[in-house]
Amino acid sequence: MIYVVITFLWASICLYLILGGADFGAGIIELFSGKKNENNVKQQMYKAIGPIWEANHMWLIIAIVILFVGFPVIYASVSTYLHIPLAIMLLGIIARGTAFTFRHYDAVKDDWQNIYNKIFRLSSVITPFFLGIIAASTVSGKIDNKATDFLSAYIFSWFNFFSASVGIFTVAICAYLAAIFVIGETTNALQRNYFTIKAKEAILLVIIAGALVFTSAYFSGIPLFNWIFGDRIGIVAILLASLSLVTLFLNFNKGRPNLLRMLAGFQVVMILVAATYSHYPDIILFKNGDSLSLINHAATEKTMQSLGWALLLGSVFILPFLVYLIYSFKSRKMD
Repeated sequence: MIYVVITFLWASICLYLILGGADFGAGIIELFSGKKNENNVKQQMYKAIGPIWEANHMWLIIAIVILFVGFPVIYASVSTYLHIPLAIMLLGIIARGTAFTFRHYDAVKDDWQNIYNKIFRLSSVITPFFLGIIAASTVSGKIDNKATDFLSAYIFSWFNFFSASVGIFTVAICAYLAAIFVIGETTNALQRNYFTIKAKEAILLVIIAGALVFTSAYFSGIPLFNWIFGDRIGIVAILLASLSLVTLFLNFNKGRPNLLRMLAGFQVVMILVAATYSHYPDIILFKNGDSLSLINHAATEKTMQSLGWALLLGSVFILPFLVYLIYSFKSRKMD
């Protein structure tokens, strides 16, 4: 049953990065669209992301519950050594969701709308940036579980070049996903061309940010290149991601939005596979060479069985209603 739980953990992280990433990316693209296209981008992004933004954080909650119940040692380590970036990320989620709601449903349209817009857009950058920092810190080998001072224990574990570069890479991925998602919501060729350009700009940003990640890993002594290209699975994952990117480029102007979305989501999954497979099942790598494993540091067998069945049965109820939620949003005209 432990592998069922790990599968749900992996799936929830992937879905949060893909769907939640597209959600965050909506604010990122708004931030860099300029005054001329501000209203158009805002409306198009709402149409594209509206059907899923309500449910996005469900995947994050599922991942947190799985870690808390099934892998308490791992949960305790992350929430202890990385509590500062975690708190900033959670504050970003709260600020972003609040601003998103008030800017659409506030009964009074006044200068506060500008404040809501700024909060929404800035928190759309801050939140995925610190999400990337947290993810990078767990495998960077910078967490010092033997530290005796505050800076070594709670600052230097995440405040470093490698973690920041992965944060930038995560922001770029979110912008890319949002641009791809919104292409299918455009109503004319001019809008489609605009967001296609934005998607291509985001792809370029992802490539530059990816190069920065490898550069920072090299200077930080993190064997990222060996993790990805020293393993057959990693090489295959990168090749598949590259081929799907080529396929995506060939279909930009063929009116196949769902294909574009699937290709973009597939690329994100392949990137995650390439980056994590070589050190699986280790999920946290400490500075002194110790590690925490999803296999060796799981909860008791009875706990994992109960958790596994709860996830299996819960998915039977949650997934159909999630599909219905998306259908309900897509079948009505967005305000």
